[in-house]
Amino acid sequence: MTTRRWTAGLLATVAAVALAGCSSGGDGEKSCTSDGLTITCAPDQRSKTPKVTGELLTGGQYDVSQARGQVVVVNFWGSWCAPCRAEADDLETTYQATKASGVTFLGVNVQDSRDKAIAFEQGRATYPSIFDPSSRQALNFDIPPNTTPATVVLDRDGRIAVVIRRAVTQDELRPIVERIAAEKPAPN
Repeated sequence: MTTRRWTAGLLATVAAVALAGCSSGGDGEKSCTSDGLTITCAPDQRSKTPKVTGELLTGGQYDVSQARGQVVVVNFWGSWCAPCRAEADDLETTYQATKASGVTFLGVNVQDSRDKAIAFEQGRATYPSIFDPSSRQALNFDIPPNTTPATVVLDRDGRIAVVIRRAVTQDELRPIVERIAAEKPAPN
């Protein structure tokens, strides 16, 4: 089996699992849309975010539950990843353009050494990144390490709104983030 076929099969399986997680249980009608690499779920069909905690590259600890009430854009990246380098400026530009709307970004560095990760991030990102060399956080989101980069947008209630399993551009990401930021939180 060729690498390309294997990767396509893996991505199709991952997309199917993610869609199953945000489909309605009653009538079998899916409330998520997918183009194979981007999955978007309606607010009433979003699944809760898995636990996201860890040691920051710069020291200290991070817990995504402390960001409740904000939209959180989680980007999985590695210094060894060419598409990660390509999307880094677009992520930072989107972060700067949306942070005043209650949006925060979190990087999750996977399969890397701390020194290489810190060197990569310098001059590219002003938002924090968790150091996750074992890819545990990515696997919590059902994102296999070989699909890096990936970006997950969490709504203000801490639910998964959008999953993008490829590099992103500002022109694509910013409207998604602005749309999620404009949503009202679910009533308690």
